[in-house]
Amino acid sequence: MVRLVPAVAVLLVVLKGLAPANPQPNVLLIMADDLGYSDLGCYGGEIHTPHLDSLARGGLRYTQFYNTARCWPTRAALLTGYYAQQVGRDKLPGGKKRGSRPRWAPLVSADLKRAGYRCYHSGKWHIDGMPLKNGFDRSYYLKDQGRFFSPQVHWKDDVRLPPVKRDTGYYGTVAVAEAAINHLREHSENHGGKPFFHYLAFAAPHFPLHALPGDIARCKQRYAVGWDRIRAQRWDRIQELGIVKGQLPAVERGIGPPYHFPDHLRILGPGEVNRPLAWDTLTAQQQAFQQAKMAIHAAMIERMDRELGRVFDQLREMKAWDNTLILFLSDNGASAEIMVRADGHDPAAAAGSAATYLCLGPGWSTACNTPFRRHKTWVHEGGCATPFIVHWPKGILDANTLRRTPAHVIDVAPTLLQLAGLEPRGEVPSPGRTLIPTFAEDGKTLHEALWWLHEGHRALRQGDWKLVAAKGDPWELYNLATDRTETQNLAARHPERVKALEKRWERMADSFREGLKTSR
Repeated sequence: MVRLVPAVAVLLVVLKGLAPANPQPNVLLIMADDLGYSDLGCYGGEIHTPHLDSLARGGLRYTQFYNTARCWPTRAALLTGYYAQQVGRDKLPGGKKRGSRPRWAPLVSADLKRAGYRCYHSGKWHIDGMPLKNGFDRSYYLKDQGRFFSPQVHWKDDVRLPPVKRDTGYYGTVAVAEAAINHLREHSENHGGKPFFHYLAFAAPHFPLHALPGDIARCKQRYAVGWDRIRAQRWDRIQELGIVKGQLPAVERGIGPPYHFPDHLRILGPGEVNRPLAWDTLTAQQQAFQQAKMAIHAAMIERMDRELGRVFDQLREMKAWDNTLILFLSDNGASAEIMVRADGHDPAAAAGSAATYLCLGPGWSTACNTPFRRHKTWVHEGGCATPFIVHWPKGILDANTLRRTPAHVIDVAPTLLQLAGLEPRGEVPSPGRTLIPTFAEDGKTLHEALWWLHEGHRALRQGDWKLVAAKGDPWELYNLATDRTETQNLAARHPERVKALEKRWERMADSFREGLKTSR
């Protein structure tokens, strides 16, 4: 349980050094799905994202912000302020599969509702329970991510809707944004005196790669140069923007998808490639197939950005823009996965259409996660580093500014609670820390250590030192102050540091395990 304290008093204290104190801000929390670190234009990408780029120009871009490297644990951590393993939503070493959250870990929506907020959700969920049972007042819940054009499983306000037929004009990204616009319009008309929290969770650009034909056409020729050239071009822009310095790692040509489905590869045909091979070694058929996939990935992101433009217009129309805190991030890095699910894959159908089932794969995932190593599920930087944009005209004085403070999705819920005038939860303290000091000043230290575990991949960051290991591999050690891109493994030079960080990792895991035993 959290206690409500006078919001104005809280803001007067926490916003020292920021803009003058304001009433409780509205919050728009936007999450993309499987977006690469450098996919957005404002993070060095060639993908056209003018609305998100405009947010970055008017706000803050965090360069060392982290997720959990996978969809459901990130969402649990984002909305509770706890590591997913603390609340039973991902496995601890030797633990069980994910289950229900303990009573002391409500979603932030339930807390905000007690502080007077109206709470709304549209898009992906991937958390236990249903939205309205977790503090949301309205929801459009799109569960069927395998069918962008014809979902079979979706809900409105926790009531299941009929399946959508193909060729009816439905497209998931548009529908999710449209629901958000309708929620905001209704809020303005009926609840204008209250602050709102809207959680807008896109399924894009998660596989299957489904996009509108016109969107694909705009991107089609851009990727004929191949993934090696795109990666080099992104690295040049990243350095120009000052987002990451250092050395671009060599492509790990032998690292493929995290899960191998040989039958699915046969279905996809000879154009598919399950390793990030040098582009100029691919056949013409393979290059054409891969070029088409990246064009669809880019089209999905550009459509998401266009739809966000409509959402932003609604905020301006209802005169909520200036006092709305907008947060944007991705649930994990770009995905190297290759598989065929849902309605299968028809090789004769147009790439990106409802009859196809394509995945980005390791070649383009390597480029999308530039300048980092590995992909979704791994906890090297490519899997767990995310773009993070913060925009709040009435609350943040800095604009077009980078923030290099290491932070994590567990920090979002404590931030929102503090801005709402709520004291931190007391029963089991959250490991998250409020981001508010970083709104005013760069370099604020938030965490003594950050911790990761997913499917055997594990890591710990303490200060600038990161201990990381892929499943079954020995620990690697990197000094991120001088080697953010994880190119120089220092484990052999600093065995005592490795041992100390490993013990710290184990102590944190043990504390999560004990918390689950005693606090349910």
